Amino acid sequence: MKSRTFAAWTVVLLALGCGMARAQEPFPGEPPPGAKVHHPHLVGRQLPSQVDPGVPTLKVTSSLVLVPTLVQGVDGHTIYDLKASDFTVLDDGVPQKARLDSDMDLAPVSMVVCVERGRDAPMVQEEISQLGPLLQLFVGGGRGDVALVEFDSKPVYLDAFSPDLGPVENDLANMRPGDGGAAILDAVGYSLDLLAQQPKDHRKILLLVSESRDHGSVHVSIPSLVQRIGESNTLVLSLIFSPARAELGYDWKHAGSGSGLIGALLMAYNAMRKNVPRSLVEMSGGEYANFSRDKRFQMDVVELANDALNRYLLSFHPSNETAGLHHLKVMVNINAKARVIYRTSYWNPGPGG
Repeated sequence: MKSRTFAAWTVVLLALGCGMARAQEPFPGEPPPGAKVHHPHLVGRQLPSQVDPGVPTLKVTSSLVLVPTLVQGVDGHTIYDLKASDFTVLDDGVPQKARLDSDMDLAPVSMVVCVERGRDAPMVQEEISQLGPLLQLFVGGGRGDVALVEFDSKPVYLDAFSPDLGPVENDLANMRPGDGGAAILDAVGYSLDLLAQQPKDHRKILLLVSESRDHGSVHVSIPSLVQRIGESNTLVLSLIFSPARAELGYDWKHAGSGSGLIGALLMAYNAMRKNVPRSLVEMSGGEYANFSRDKRFQMDVVELANDALNRYLLSFHPSNETAGLHHLKVMVNINAKARVIYRTSYWNPGPGG
């Protein structure tokens, strides 16, 4: 009986979430909800929903949950040299036996830079053009590869993974304005699939530069992205631009209500409706920064890079194999005032999933 009830609620939530993903009013030049979007620039490439059966896609193959965690003191400086015993990890309120993987400090990075070029993006092109040289902070010294995806109403895979940042820097400096769309869900789903095909021993980073709300996604829904980011071990970092300087007015803790699986899913879906990048960041344990036309942009990127490479990598095998979205909490036992940044949730496929 419980399984039937869970299945019924899942169908309802998926349908509800699909509607949420398309609830925005079209922007001039943006395709209307449900419209078929032609992808002339994706020659030989496919969107996530159309990936060839033989191509790897995001799939949990192990019950191991990775929890990248940043710890900072009250002065904002990173706290180093903590041990596994210094952390408490809660999965839906239940303490877990966590281990600390120190080898990840030496692991190479696979990074996708996913940049919006539609809607109001040209208004912050001056800042975006500065991003290319700063990517060395993430993968400099031969530590990894970078790929570039640009998007408006569709994602365009411009530069494949390479340690040579020259093409990426050139394309960011000369980014052409897009159409009236900002299909963030489609672009993030596409980027996650690219990262899923990189070596398993690489740290995966998605740097998303976009506005806060999705406009025009037709291939990836909010429910599917909540599940996929929950399954992924990708760290999402975000630079959110708002040329109108509008306040985001968002708080994850008040994004929804309810308890249990249904409440958790509704909270995640409602949060993502309000602010896609920030929701993805909090779910993955990353960070975000708001920027506009000022000199703070470069410093924000420097801080994101520094914090991305100084995270503790905690991991655990969940004691509760209940399928669905699980909430995480990480605490530092030796410093109650420390600021702890970690992924707030993960998706468990259930026993045998």
